[in-house]
Amino acid sequence: MDPDVLPDDASALDRFFWARHANPKSGWSRVASLPLLMTCLYYRNWRGVAVTLAFVLLNPFLFSPPEDDSAWMTKVVYGERLWTQQDHDRFGYPAVLNYGNGAAAAYAVYAALRRRPAEMALATALSMALKLWFVAEMVHLYEAEREE
Repeated sequence: MDPDVLPDDASALDRFFWARHANPKSGWSRVASLPLLMTCLYYRNWRGVAVTLAFVLLNPFLFSPPEDDSAWMTKVVYGERLWTQQDHDRFGYPAVLNYGNGAAAAYAVYAALRRRPAEMALATALSMALKLWFVAEMVHLYEAEREE
């Protein structure tokens, strides 16, 4: 992992987690997890729900660290790590994107359980769009930090 991303006092577990999570395969495979989860909920496939949730939890540990930070998704993760360590307005931008993402995801779960496919699809798409907007901001943060 890029040594500038983690503070010197970061734990070994912290370094291990973020280094592996920075692999683009980790991030992109997690993107697909929300539509899969909603589909499993819609069809009441509880085994699929359990497998999807287990994958999301284990995902950051499944991949090797990236060779460099050239991949967009690697920059996302490095930027997110920097952002989590900063003192920022919890209700300001870009944090508000995560709140919208969470609300849309919660409504997608509701719509899936109520078997409202159009609402589920729209809420899932909105949640993903807000998440991708947020992570794009993390790339900007990382690149700005690297330029300094």
